[in-house]
Amino acid sequence: MSQGIKTFSFNTPGSMHVEWGGAKRLGELASEWFQERNVLLVTDKFLSDSGLLSETKASLEAQGFSISIFDDVVADPPEHILMACVDFAKANQSDLVIGLGGGSPMDIAKLVAVMLTSEQPLAELYGIGKVKGKRAPLLQIPTTAGTGSEVTNITILTTGETTKMGVVSKQLYADYVLLDAELTIGLPSLPTAATGIDAMVHAIEAYTSAHLKNPLSDALAKEALRLLSKNLLTACHDGANRAAREAMLLGANLAGQAFSNSPVAAVHALAYPLGGHYHLPHGLTNALMLGPVLRYNMKEAASLYAELADVVLDSTEGDANNRAAQFVDYMQNLMNESGAPQRLRDVGVTEESLPTLAKDAMLQTRLLGNNPVPVAESDALTLYQEAF
Repeated sequence: MSQGIKTFSFNTPGSMHVEWGGAKRLGELASEWFQERNVLLVTDKFLSDSGLLSETKASLEAQGFSISIFDDVVADPPEHILMACVDFAKANQSDLVIGLGGGSPMDIAKLVAVMLTSEQPLAELYGIGKVKGKRAPLLQIPTTAGTGSEVTNITILTTGETTKMGVVSKQLYADYVLLDAELTIGLPSLPTAATGIDAMVHAIEAYTSAHLKNPLSDALAKEALRLLSKNLLTACHDGANRAAREAMLLGANLAGQAFSNSPVAAVHALAYPLGGHYHLPHGLTNALMLGPVLRYNMKEAASLYAELADVVLDSTEGDANNRAAQFVDYMQNLMNESGAPQRLRDVGVTEESLPTLAKDAMLQTRLLGNNPVPVAESDALTLYQEAF
């Protein structure tokens, strides 16, 4: 008798809409989706000052929405930014939250939507499944093709000088997601590369996760990796290419759904200390650690990497180990060709700090437990040394 499908659960936002230029008619879309009319728009200073929001704002106002814009979100947002946004939203009697931007504005939008209606203090929200009750209505609109934050149930906040903590809860899934790849036109080559590689890491780690790996995440991860790998270089070198931008945004979205249900592992665990100590972009730190971790995991994940090789390569040869090696080489070459920095030393990381980074990586127990191969502190140090 066959074993059958292993029991699993899969969660994702309530509805998604894909439309080139959709943000320009957001008022029409939002009026169909929501009854609420007092909008809190969470974004960052760059997007706010760029003029990118002008048509979106005008469209919302034309449909009777009142808009309050909070644009103080920064990369790796600290707790005080979140609390300032909550206070701003309450002062403006906001009843609908829209996150528009990269991962940081969307992460803040998730928790603001929760804290608008909840009496729980922030300290009680950290961890998995700690959020109680409902939240305010939430719409997410990404402007980069990388984090997948628009479809995940995770928010990461900076809690100290070099430390981060996460809130993981089903309430953080948005009611609606708008994918408008036109918003990603103009993103420079290096952020395009870093965020695109970040999305590929999400797909790879979801596909090889030691826990909660499931058929739906697998299917999404493979299609995400296909879209991302085939279009990354075009998006980097020809940023106005509509087809490439649309493929990258959809790929990042699919990867986000995959890893939200089949969690990421050692690449992210080793990337977080780099972001904490050196304030490097999250996508870039993932890119720098991917090669060493892929090689480290080969002894357990070769068969899975071989399956991914069949997705990204036109042809593969040999047994699983050979095809897995071809996959790792392909990913390394793709990152090199994208123009992203290749070594830790290239982005200001010092060799003397590697033991501290390795020690801090051990705090990421939630992520390390998902890795196909256990990672001890000595292993983490070796991986940092290889990346250096």
